[in-house]
Amino acid sequence: MHEKSIVLLNKAVADELFAVHQYMYFHFHMDDQGYDLLSSMFRRIAIIEMTHVELLAERILFLKGDVEMEIADPVEKLQDVSAILKKAIKMEEDAVLSYNKWANESAANADSVTKKLFEQLVTEEEGHYDQFDLQNDQVEKFGERYLALQSIERSKKLEAGLPPQ
Repeated sequence: MHEKSIVLLNKAVADELFAVHQYMYFHFHMDDQGYDLLSSMFRRIAIIEMTHVELLAERILFLKGDVEMEIADPVEKLQDVSAILKKAIKMEEDAVLSYNKWANESAANADSVTKKLFEQLVTEEEGHYDQFDLQNDQVEKFGERYLALQSIERSKKLEAGLPPQ
């Protein structure tokens, strides 16, 4: 009865696992470049994406399915801040489209709980989109100056003996 929901939920697990991997990759590179604000943003959002995996897995198991821990795609190895932000924005746009579609499919399959879960994820992914879009706007507006300010703040913290993040 719930096979269709389990398939959709496992697609979402794959997408969320990919997001965790991709965002942690971005976190490492932003940290390495001294961009603490961007680094911590990617780390925080990756952790939120992990909680999405957990919610999806709990629903799959409730429906008596098995959680497929497959990653949707390989990590894209980007280091340029602008390219990273554009990739993150695209990932969130795609997630919102998929989760909206899957919420409707869940409703058509008479699975209102899975529908509500996908709707909750839409709201959270739109929030991530907004954060990435704001940072992208800042980079486009202020360019290297915006990034330099983040690096300078890190240097000040290190000089004062504080942890960078």
